[in-house]
Amino acid sequence: MKNILYVASEAVPYIKTGGLADVVGSLPKAIDKEYYDVRVILPKYSCMAAEWTEKLEYITNFYMDYDFRSMYVGLFKCEVDGVTTYFIDNEEFFSTPAPYTDDALYEIRRFAFFSKAVLSALPVLDFHPELIHCHDWQSGLLPVYLHERFQDNPFYQGIKTVMTIHNLKFQGKWGIEDVARITGLDRSFFTPDKLELNRDADLLKGGIVFSDAVTTVSPTYAEEIKTPFYGEGLDGLLQARDHDLRGILNGIDYEVFDPQTDPLITHHFSAKSFRSHKYQNKTALQEELGLPVDRKTMMIGIVSRMTDQKGFDLVAAVIEEILQNDSVQFVVLGTGEERYQQMFRDLAYRYPDKVSANITYNEALSHKIYAACDAFLMPSLFEPCGLSQMMSLRYGTLPIVRETGGLKDSVEPYNEFEGTGTGFSFTNYNAHEMMATLRYAESIYYDHKQDWNRIAERAMKTDFSWEASARSYQEMYDWLIG
Repeated sequence: MKNILYVASEAVPYIKTGGLADVVGSLPKAIDKEYYDVRVILPKYSCMAAEWTEKLEYITNFYMDYDFRSMYVGLFKCEVDGVTTYFIDNEEFFSTPAPYTDDALYEIRRFAFFSKAVLSALPVLDFHPELIHCHDWQSGLLPVYLHERFQDNPFYQGIKTVMTIHNLKFQGKWGIEDVARITGLDRSFFTPDKLELNRDADLLKGGIVFSDAVTTVSPTYAEEIKTPFYGEGLDGLLQARDHDLRGILNGIDYEVFDPQTDPLITHHFSAKSFRSHKYQNKTALQEELGLPVDRKTMMIGIVSRMTDQKGFDLVAAVIEEILQNDSVQFVVLGTGEERYQQMFRDLAYRYPDKVSANITYNEALSHKIYAACDAFLMPSLFEPCGLSQMMSLRYGTLPIVRETGGLKDSVEPYNEFEGTGTGFSFTNYNAHEMMATLRYAESIYYDHKQDWNRIAERAMKTDFSWEASARSYQEMYDWLIG
């Protein structure tokens, strides 16, 4: 039995703000429990839902030197779906109204504390991992601390580390003077070959430098981040670590996202029955949102953070033209930059028969959109992996995506001559290229419905469950720890 510890800032079902939580919550369940004992450790946020905080079991506590103080570290645990999750408790750092704050220095302080507390807690928990799998910059200091001070203790010798980059844009950067003081790391660690980047300390860079292997969440993104455009200043380092860098495509939980059993949608269907039942979800959603009820109108879904990264500047450039000339309905769900939120509110006001703007987070409505829509628009500038396109494929809702990162790896563009493909894609980050692809999809939907249905059937038969991803991770674990 090989012991693996996942270290992250969020995981379902306990706390979630994005795709990271889905990965850390779902992947351990898919790892083969006959050969691996995979456990997870998270901060104990006071903002966790009561249904979970009430289930946490207190283990013990201890005090740890940090930032020139002796600081309390409480330890709790909970077991769900056969996976044990530990929680690091400290009210000064984790009693916030949301998992993250806008105070960058405070974020550095709390997650540096978290990384050190995780390592300090292992002997207390009596759990000795052969490998610690760190996720994103919030755990980036763990491989650094392991190398810098814990490795001298026999308990920690031989522990391997993996650093997974979920989104390279977020790196945990701050001034060297403050980070050196807070972390207690010697100034020799703040050099260009270690944690320093452009005169700042960079916690994610530290994790990349000191980990034994680096992964990211799709094969294409693993190649992209070695280039200046996508590399966010770390492309040279990632090129240097090319031998240890691999891209493993994320999956989705096929029990949660299953059109045959999903309790959040109105009508269940399968790859065999979608022709006769999928449209019932469309008409039900049209009625719920106050759109004209018409099963024949092409409905396009968007479930996303409203930012430039997600391609909303492309949408803003051409959506007025599409709404004026095309027979489509847009159902939009998400929050983000105020200019995009206001844009959709305004479009819904001026085109009430064509746009439903839902500026909120609503898990149930997202499932209804995946199940009801005919197409799903995701024109990202960059997309490390993306999960929404996999969810839409699962429900026979054809993705219209830009060929980047995980979108390129998971959506096969339709080829009308060969009769292949599971969606539609475009290459250049260009609004009119996006619009042309969307209109090509419209032409297939309206003029070649049988072809459209065959694409949808292929889409529903694709397998992006966690089992395939888990096998790739297990192969890496075995490579690292034997």
